[in-house]
Amino acid sequence: MLTEPFNSYSHLLDRTARKVKQYAQRRFNAENFEVTVDQWLVLKNLNEHPQLNQSELAELIGKDHPTLTRIIDLLCKKDLVERKVNPADRRSFTVHLTGKGVLKVNDWSPKMAQIRMKAWENLTERDYKDLKRILDTIYQNLNA
Repeated sequence: MLTEPFNSYSHLLDRTARKVKQYAQRRFNAENFEVTVDQWLVLKNLNEHPQLNQSELAELIGKDHPTLTRIIDLLCKKDLVERKVNPADRRSFTVHLTGKGVLKVNDWSPKMAQIRMKAWENLTERDYKDLKRILDTIYQNLNA
C-alpha cells in the first residue's frame, strides 16, 4: 500500500515526462531537426507501422484526433507524410511516410537514440527493468 499521497507520485511522473520532452525539443532545435517531438513520434510510428489509419495512429501515440490531424497536416506541408485513400474503406485514409520522411527517420534515428540515452544516464539495467515493470503495471491497471 502507498505510504505517500498518490498526488506526489503522479506529479513526479508528469514532471519527468515533461522534462524528457523539453530536453528532446531543445536538442531538436539545436540540431535544426525542423520537427517537434510530437511530429517525430508520428514519423517514428509510421516508419514502424506503415499501414495505419488516423484512428489507429492516434491510439498508438496517445493523441486525440484533432491534435493528430493538425500534426499530420503540418507533416504533409513539410512533405514528410501523405494521406492515401484506404482501399478497404474509401471514407478513411491511411497515413504514410514519403520518401523524404523515410530519409528523415533514417537520418535521425541514431540521434534520437542518443537523446533518449541522456535520460537513462546513471541508471542500471535493473533500474530500467524495474521502471519498465512499474510503468507497464500502472498502464495495465488503467486499462482494466
